[in-house]
Amino acid sequence: METGLKNKIALLVASSEGIARAAAEKFAAEGARLAMCARSEAKLGKAAEELGTRYNVDVLTERVDVSDLSAMQAFVRHVVERFGHIDVCLANSGGPPAKNFLSIELDEWKKNVDLMFLSVVNLAKCVIPHMQRNGGGRFIAITSTSVKGSIPDLIMSNAIRPAVVGLLKSLSLEFGKDNITFNNVAPGYTATERLNELAGTRALAANVSIEEIRKRWSQEIPLARLARPEEVADAIVWLASERASYVTGQTILVDGGRYPGVA
Repeated sequence: METGLKNKIALLVASSEGIARAAAEKFAAEGARLAMCARSEAKLGKAAEELGTRYNVDVLTERVDVSDLSAMQAFVRHVVERFGHIDVCLANSGGPPAKNFLSIELDEWKKNVDLMFLSVVNLAKCVIPHMQRNGGGRFIAITSTSVKGSIPDLIMSNAIRPAVVGLLKSLSLEFGKDNITFNNVAPGYTATERLNELAGTRALAANVSIEEIRKRWSQEIPLARLARPEEVADAIVWLASERASYVTGQTILVDGGRYPGVA
């Protein structure tokens, strides 16, 4: 399938590991040039070296914390200085810890609003003008199935991530005239380090093994297994491709059918 991504510039946030790292590999395989940032310089450098060597693509990397708004603004400037424009932007961040409501202090709420929501606002403000000048673009956010149905113990994710969906829906209306699409990919239980941390918390609380928690999760999923990061990445690349040129303002669940709703 022709994606039209060869030589496109893809900016991927928090992409040294997990789903965004898998997406970087998929974009590289399509011949896109990459701009990657993350908090861990070592992991980021390793990912860039692997992708650049394996796919012979240009990779720009920079150590950036997505919640550091000024650092992200500088990174976007550096990407444009290096490549001239931005075609695809993937918004991503870590998730909050599993906690019950009364144990969460107000400062932690503010911190996670910055991490999961304001980081996307900031990134969109940075890249949209460049996409307008370039005649269009694709803006995609990695969210969670918590935007459709609450996940036990992840109250901050349940409360904050739906705001990202509302933001991108609004942006799809405002900037459709500029040929910029805005969509969300909402993964279900996916085999990442983030999920390992959540499994550990759940296992400790239930006094069972992590493998037992993984088994219980798999039993909740019609496809009877956890997702692989590259399966979620496939949805991201499709949304960025020419094949999805008329798709905007949408949230695509990649959850193996776990969410039971029809809307």
